[in-house]
Amino acid sequence: MTNDLGLTTGPITSLFTCPEEPEEWLKYTLSEEQIRRFRDVGYLTGIKLLNPDQIEALKNELLEMTAPDHPGHEFFYEYHSNESEDPDTTLFHALGAWRVRPAFHDLLWNPAFLMPSYQLLGKDFRLFHDQLFSKPARHGGVVAWHQDYSYWTRTEPMAHLTCWIGLDNATTENGCLHYVPGSHRWDLLPITGLAGGMESIKQVLSDDQYEKMQNPVAVEMQAGQCSFHHPLMVHGSFQNKCDRPRRATVVNAVRDGVCAISNEPLLEGTDAIPVGQPLDGQFYPLLLDISESED
Repeated sequence: MTNDLGLTTGPITSLFTCPEEPEEWLKYTLSEEQIRRFRDVGYLTGIKLLNPDQIEALKNELLEMTAPDHPGHEFFYEYHSNESEDPDTTLFHALGAWRVRPAFHDLLWNPAFLMPSYQLLGKDFRLFHDQLFSKPARHGGVVAWHQDYSYWTRTEPMAHLTCWIGLDNATTENGCLHYVPGSHRWDLLPITGLAGGMESIKQVLSDDQYEKMQNPVAVEMQAGQCSFHHPLMVHGSFQNKCDRPRRATVVNAVRDGVCAISNEPLLEGTDAIPVGQPLDGQFYPLLLDISESED
């Protein structure tokens, strides 16, 4: 029987080494120009997050978790062997890998993720949830255009950050991420589906927004690199029709103090947080507390 790794806060392996001295964090910091770019266009790409050993460990664990009967399956908040609405394509998508396998658990405390998140989000922040996305070679499905916060409106204020991490080289051929620059300044759009057609968002766009959707930026990155984006950033990814898989993991963080505004559980299988109370406890661990780091 597999234990729930979510019961442990902090690393449980030596896969990611946390700096012991304050100055050691500096090698992970973003430049002022990178932070300015994030604020201007709503995203930042090409940040190195993983070394080859870490990539291999995560890919091996992902392979284990794509088998529906794997040990620890019960700890996922959501698990879709195929979430694609197209019967000819496959999109594996699951939430909660940090509770199931040690490398995905410890990824949350990777200093190469923590420091940029601190700079972009704020001093203290928590895990909201993580995700797995896998598009197999030749028939990988789409992730339709959407804004992440449209799925998170049961929390406020909007102080969220998404980190998308590639486990394979991501290219236009195998279905890399695409962004619509500046769309983080748009109002919140209605949900039009996560795994349907790429055109479904058209029904909720203004003419000006639709025109800007015609020139999205393809985010091609090497395995182990990541991108950060704003919770209102419109993004999606097309089919994988080439001979290489496209696997990725996503970490969604929230600034400490973000509260629940619904009495329904924020994640399937978790206890509800009362309206007006901040996210806290086992399922929303504090990932970085600078006040403690500076003591």
